[in-house]
Amino acid sequence: ELSGPFEKSFPLTPPLLPFHRTATVWKNLNPFWGEEYTLHLPMGFHNLSFYVLDEDTIGHDDVIGKVSLSKEFISSHPRGIDRWIHLSRVDPNEEVQGEIALELRVVEEAHRRVLCCRIVEARDLAPRDSSGTSDPFARVLWNGQVLETAIIKKTRFPHWDELLEFVLEDGAAVETPLVVEVWDWDMVGKNDFLGRVSGQGWSAGGRSRQGPCRLLGQPSLLGALRLRVRLTEDRILPSRYYQPLIDLLVESILCPVTSLTLLEDVCSVESRQDVATKLVKIFLGQGLVVPFLDYLNLREVSRTTDPNTLFRSNSLASKSMEQFMKVVGMPYLHEVLKSIINRIFDEKKYVELDPCKIEPSSLSEAQIRESSLGVLEGYLGDIVESIVSSTEKCPPFMRMAFKQLHKRVKDHFVEVENQDIRYIAISGFLFLRFFAPAILTPKLFHLHDQHADPQTSRTLLLLAKAVQSIGNLGLQLGQGKEAWMQPLFPFILSSIGRVKEFLDKLIDVDSEAGELPRSALLEGAPSATIKEGYLQKRKAEGLHLVSRFTFKKRYFWLSNESFSYSKSPESQVRTSVPVQRICAVERVDENAFQQAHVMQITTRDNGGQLCTMYIQCKNLNELNQWLSAIRKVTISNECMLPFCHPGVFRGNRWTCCLQTDLRGCSRTHSTVTLGDWSDPLDPDTEAQMVYRQLLLGREKLRSVAGDAAREESLRVCADAVSPRAGSGVWNYGCCSGGVTCAA
Repeated sequence: ELSGPFEKSFPLTPPLLPFHRTATVWKNLNPFWGEEYTLHLPMGFHNLSFYVLDEDTIGHDDVIGKVSLSKEFISSHPRGIDRWIHLSRVDPNEEVQGEIALELRVVEEAHRRVLCCRIVEARDLAPRDSSGTSDPFARVLWNGQVLETAIIKKTRFPHWDELLEFVLEDGAAVETPLVVEVWDWDMVGKNDFLGRVSGQGWSAGGRSRQGPCRLLGQPSLLGALRLRVRLTEDRILPSRYYQPLIDLLVESILCPVTSLTLLEDVCSVESRQDVATKLVKIFLGQGLVVPFLDYLNLREVSRTTDPNTLFRSNSLASKSMEQFMKVVGMPYLHEVLKSIINRIFDEKKYVELDPCKIEPSSLSEAQIRESSLGVLEGYLGDIVESIVSSTEKCPPFMRMAFKQLHKRVKDHFVEVENQDIRYIAISGFLFLRFFAPAILTPKLFHLHDQHADPQTSRTLLLLAKAVQSIGNLGLQLGQGKEAWMQPLFPFILSSIGRVKEFLDKLIDVDSEAGELPRSALLEGAPSATIKEGYLQKRKAEGLHLVSRFTFKKRYFWLSNESFSYSKSPESQVRTSVPVQRICAVERVDENAFQQAHVMQITTRDNGGQLCTMYIQCKNLNELNQWLSAIRKVTISNECMLPFCHPGVFRGNRWTCCLQTDLRGCSRTHSTVTLGDWSDPLDPDTEAQMVYRQLLLGREKLRSVAGDAAREESLRVCADAVSPRAGSGVWNYGCCSGGVTCAA
């Protein structure tokens, strides 16, 4: 409600959602991605949309179809959505975005009544022209009358501030709904629809509904997409509110209390992986990740009677070890496997051992199998050699965790026939849950940018099976149905001795659990590099037309303290910007430089002036990763700007809104990040997730804790009760006596 002459005002919507792009599956009508993304969305988002596109080498990608899920629909499935959903056609009239601000009132004049509609402005409209902008105008429809605003050229952020008046005839109903449409004007052909606001729920004569005035599509089977979607809403509180929970979790591994045990009991199987990831990061931040894992592993080993079932379930211990290796060991994994994986992708050799799957060829079946065996043994030889020679490359925390695990298993399974279990316990994690999955799906471990084609995928599958058998120390060779793998058995058996020697060296570290310095935790050290790589950079200097050659290739480093760059990774001269001075990190419109995947970083210098740096990434995924990483380290900055310009200042005005005002025309998205296990540590978010799991399981928690408390009380009472010597009277050590006891 406004106090001025206009009674009704419709505020703007929350910022646009983040987006991500999967890898391309080439020449396939039944693609499998298997990719997982965690998007941190603003609380007020409306829809989550999934578009399936056909990638074209030349020209724009073709849209095949989409699935759109409303926030209400996702929220109605608290356990998540896991189903096939039919794709729908993409209607340009429904692909709208943005928001509009308008004001309404009825004016009583001497001889007439007038419905006044002020069209103020619109934001983030969809680009409909090849320049990446639009030529928008607004059209207002009421009671059979139509009025239009002026056309504003080349912008997605038009500012009209025009007053349109409808004369009310005698007896006309002021409750008639009013419709506002936004269009892109075209000199040739039809105008393009940009969105509309209908009169559902508000009218000129009625009371305005509170909430955003969001542009919507016009009312208006291409296969199906299988999705697994789950929505959780959390409000992250200041750090001091989570400190008691952190202290309680830390106390669990330092003292004989049951907090972690209760947490495993109350969290669901579906959420156990998320809980494990958060706990690993919490204890990494505390410098106690090795004692934490040792606590869980000791509990798991102690309650296991059959060594063949050790860590075979999805327990909190096994999930925590698995996530720990991902968080801490990804640089190690890349150093060991990346060059070999890239070579397999580049060589594209045909490999097949299964007679039922050998494709017809001029070669005989025996020749194909012999050739395939040679190729596989060559790749396996390189993989095993790279692994067994990587002892010094393995992170100290991983080596310490494996050393403690080896000790616990060795102390529990002392029988001679169980001597190999101490090796299998480690190789089960390192080979079966780390190396083998990474070989099978390198895209999911960031070892390759694209998914493998069917032929390369088959090679990777056979290699992963062999690495898995090596990790099992050959104990299950020949017991499965895949007898055609037998030609690889000699190589697998010959590698077992080398793997055992490697594991012995891996756990041969001098430090005891918990004695590693906290500075050794790279993920938590302020000066540690969170993300690095080559990018194209340009400063906002001068107002002349910008060419693509003004972008210079530079190598960038991001840490919790600084964002720096130089000409090459080896250069000792770096330009550095303190993270605390970063005020905004945003995408830039494509039309600004006529180039895609550009972001801007706005900082404040010593004199308080704002400076902007433009950076171009090589693709959308890299852009998202850098945006996510920088936003994560600046999320607590107090200087963050609420608005920015997604265009550039050229010709004495901004290309996005055509205004000269330095104040931004679009909201910044400083709290929107892309979540992943490789994100920097964020203890408040991690503690909130753990707290949410405890909250969801509070009834079970009360029951489990109550049973434990009652058992403890009975034990205390039993120990305290003793007969008084020489009499038939009992004394109660826990109270002053009597028939009942409060304990």
